[in-house]
Amino acid sequence: MVIDAKMLEGPEFPLLGTPERCSYEERENRGTQIKGSVASASSVREEREKLGNGGNSHARRRFSGKGVAARPKRQQSFGRDIGHAAAETYLITGLAFKLLGYLGVGYRWITRLLALGCYAMLLLPGFLQVACYYYFSSQVQRSVIYGDQPRNRLDLYFPTNADGRKPVVIFVTGGAWIIGYKAWGSLLGKQLAERDIIVACLDYRNFPQGTIGDMIKDVSQGIAFVCNNITASGGDPNRIYLVGQSAGAHISACALFEQAHKESQGESISWSVSQIKAYFALSGGYNLLKLVDHFHERGLYRSIFLGIMEGEKSLRKYSPELLLQDKTMAKAIPLLPPIILFHGTEDYSIPPDASENFAEALNRVGAHAKVVLYEGKTHTDLFIQDPLRGGKDELFEHMVAVIHAGDAATLAKDSVAPPMRRLVPEILLKLAREISPF
Repeated sequence: MVIDAKMLEGPEFPLLGTPERCSYEERENRGTQIKGSVASASSVREEREKLGNGGNSHARRRFSGKGVAARPKRQQSFGRDIGHAAAETYLITGLAFKLLGYLGVGYRWITRLLALGCYAMLLLPGFLQVACYYYFSSQVQRSVIYGDQPRNRLDLYFPTNADGRKPVVIFVTGGAWIIGYKAWGSLLGKQLAERDIIVACLDYRNFPQGTIGDMIKDVSQGIAFVCNNITASGGDPNRIYLVGQSAGAHISACALFEQAHKESQGESISWSVSQIKAYFALSGGYNLLKLVDHFHERGLYRSIFLGIMEGEKSLRKYSPELLLQDKTMAKAIPLLPPIILFHGTEDYSIPPDASENFAEALNRVGAHAKVVLYEGKTHTDLFIQDPLRGGKDELFEHMVAVIHAGDAATLAKDSVAPPMRRLVPEILLKLAREISPF
């Protein structure tokens, strides 16, 4: 199935691009309970000062506080970046040894670790090019602080054209809840920025630094930060989209459901689901009860997975597909944005029926969901190999068409956009596909 903008404006997706979605101004006028909204330049300055007291020189530099786009500035100190990288390396090394205590010595995970190393080496030509962009481009602003935890950082990717308000994508990366990192979204950030879209890639605590509850809390806090501050850097508050990939799709779905439930119960909130115009989920799993044994067979051992998910009794709590059956979610379901699920038919890490079953469950209770299956694609094809291959990327074009729906001038520019440049030779991509541990 192929999705285009017209399909998402039809009766099955009444919330997208229609008056039923609250505009930024309407939310302000209704006095919703969104804390810290950037309603004026003075409120932005107050937020900057608050962040500044926490030592966030990055945020002070990166958000203008004038309600217009702040042109990104080149990182002022490469030495500071090296220091930050060294601190994170020290932290991750300590966590890795702690993780080894959970893993013990197991054939499956050792072979997958070796496969991961070989996979990365094969794709190294592309990764190095993306790393150069990530560290040296003036359009990338790294490690903006959004919370008080060590991993509460996000990277921002800006278009070169700073004219007018830009749509915004909030990206939550995957990594089996263990090896996720915000820089994994750098290629997607680069490509979307080239299409005039601002991208915020969130980092969050991974296991064993945190469990699933901590991850959801971090992601929700990051979403709140972007929703309430991106206006000051040229983002359009009425065009914010959430994207999650693999474990990030599961975490962001949980955060979205949790926020909708809070909002439906009248609880105090820091962001509103009405601020998210659509949610894109790539290769995610949404019913943990069906996945725990599957993951065990693939090397994510049951004991570790249950540790990540806070025990067997919590599997249902952190399964968005099963949460739809909860009577307390009845009022929250109408608040959810349109949901578009992407999956490859040859995904063996998370089978494609995970997305199909979730879409069916969503539509059964009155939510608005569509699933797009890509024939012959694996778990890593959609997010890694295909973008590195260059040319036309179907999934990428689908997302951009939805994000730019209703903007005729931008859609016209998209139609003549040059194909993406190849970053890795085809032979290496094919070898990487065969050896991929995912």
